[in-house]
Amino acid sequence: MSSTSIGTVDRLSAGEFSGSVGELAALLADTVADGASLGFVSPFDQEAAAAWWRTRAPAVADGSLAVWVCRDAGGINATVSLALTGKPNGRHRAEIVKLMVHPGARGRGLARALLATAEAAAAAAGITLLILDTETASAAEHLYLAEGWTRYGIVPAYAASPDGSLKDCSFFYKELTSGPGAPA
Repeated sequence: MSSTSIGTVDRLSAGEFSGSVGELAALLADTVADGASLGFVSPFDQEAAAAWWRTRAPAVADGSLAVWVCRDAGGINATVSLALTGKPNGRHRAEIVKLMVHPGARGRGLARALLATAEAAAAAAGITLLILDTETASAAEHLYLAEGWTRYGIVPAYAASPDGSLKDCSFFYKELTSGPGAPA
């Protein structure tokens, strides 16, 4: 756990993850309701969000998915996950997934803090390449560009937004500078 001006940032153990599914579900449902492109379309409620989070529990338990949360006095208000690849030829890479901040907690640096935490943990684990995708022209895309990520392509009409409209998707990578096999 680390404490910052934005509250605490914690990596959830498997037990903590299971105990946090309700809060994570509320965060996911609220974020999707606010229009965030996270892979879900409306109608999408807290029950569906909880069911989705529960499907992630085995990956958290086996270590192939790391989940961090930001908390303040009201509970979990932001999260990010780091998904390791299971492929023998891809053990050096991972994917940043489900970075989300509650609509009422935006503009306080939570996304930036969570992204930095996940990047540092990846580097410490020997990961040298991170990838992610996000809706083109979104606030998230601007964050990734500002944080040194490289956009390597845009696919038109790639994914449906919560309202069902098709949106372009930007794909990013970031090379990390520590760990075995890191770029020079």
